[in-house]
Amino acid sequence: MAKKITNKKPLFGNKRSHALNATRKNWKPNLQKVKLIGGQSILITARELRTLKKAEKK
Repeated sequence: MAKKITNKKPLFGNKRSHALNATRKNWKPNLQKVKLIGGQSILITARELRTLKKAEKK
């Protein structure tokens, strides 16, 4: 079981049609499963993963 370490929550809002009909919609965070060196897996967002990879290169 992967452990979720991010604090991101879904965003809520309205989806608008051309006729301006409002329908409730939610945007979920882009969670990715990543395996650590110890073999443990965690769930982090794609943005956090990208930031970690950039920090690794430096």
